[in-house]
Amino acid sequence: MKTTFIALLCVLGFTAAAQKQTAVSRHGKLSILNGRLVDQHQKAPQLRGISMSWSIWGGKKYYNPEVVQWLVKDFNISLLRVAMGIEPNGGYLQDSVGQERLIVSTVDAAVKAGIYVLLDWHDHHANVNQERSRSFFIRMAKKYAGVPNVIYEIWNEPERIDWAIIKAYSTEIITSIRKYDKDNVIVVGSSSWDQNVDVTAKDRITGFNNIAYSFHFYASDSNHQEKLMAKADAAIAAGLPLIVTEWGVGESNGDGVFDLEKTNKWLTWMEKNKLSSANWNITDKKETTALLMPGANAKGAWSLSQLTPAGLYIRKTLIELNK
Repeated sequence: MKTTFIALLCVLGFTAAAQKQTAVSRHGKLSILNGRLVDQHQKAPQLRGISMSWSIWGGKKYYNPEVVQWLVKDFNISLLRVAMGIEPNGGYLQDSVGQERLIVSTVDAAVKAGIYVLLDWHDHHANVNQERSRSFFIRMAKKYAGVPNVIYEIWNEPERIDWAIIKAYSTEIITSIRKYDKDNVIVVGSSSWDQNVDVTAKDRITGFNNIAYSFHFYASDSNHQEKLMAKADAAIAAGLPLIVTEWGVGESNGDGVFDLEKTNKWLTWMEKNKLSSANWNITDKKETTALLMPGANAKGAWSLSQLTPAGLYIRKTLIELNK
């Protein structure tokens, strides 16, 4: 009887430990190996999660630890993207102290929750704001060096700009980060809102370790179908390590239709290629890609009735795939 009791305690203890295991404790330090993102076991972790909205406007109210904890608990995310707005009114260029404080507190909440976090310089013109970007990422690299949760995303979405300009900017920012953080993954953007990854693959950045590249799509957009998927397929075939740092169920303007068939096709494609991803976005704006209904609680704890069709779909998908 005593032996049976001890065995039962061991089983219960193992179960409790398994339940407490976080994404970071499971996957550990991330790196780039042979053209793909891998974890401490040299296997693709396929992190799946959600992007916060711009850290200004209506989405700002969701930048708090309670929301982070709820997304981990209820949506079962393993990856969170924090999107620090740069150029618009109230963004980093106007309020660097307030924005940095907001972003750091959210990143710290993600670290505490044991998930990975994309620290995103959410800018379309980062090359114009290079010195501000450099100083920001130097501070972040000093703070988060050696913290395995943190991934630096140094340029959200370059517009239709030559890859040579993006490459030059990225090389400068990477050089500054690597002075203080030698190993954490850094994500680089591509031309045409992170779509021309096939062009990037032909002239990738060299001389640094653990560099990945962002790829963005909006699943229902008529311009984001076979031709765009083929660009990504070409980049993957060329060995370019991709992370889908932003994707939506609707169209590229954040609104439009929610085409379930097209969305499932893109989701199947990401699963096949074991790509980590962050869905756009946590806000209660009346848009197709918004996950929350207008007026949804600013501290999380959302009922199903507070989720939009996109929110219900993404929640169900994350719960099922992140088991």
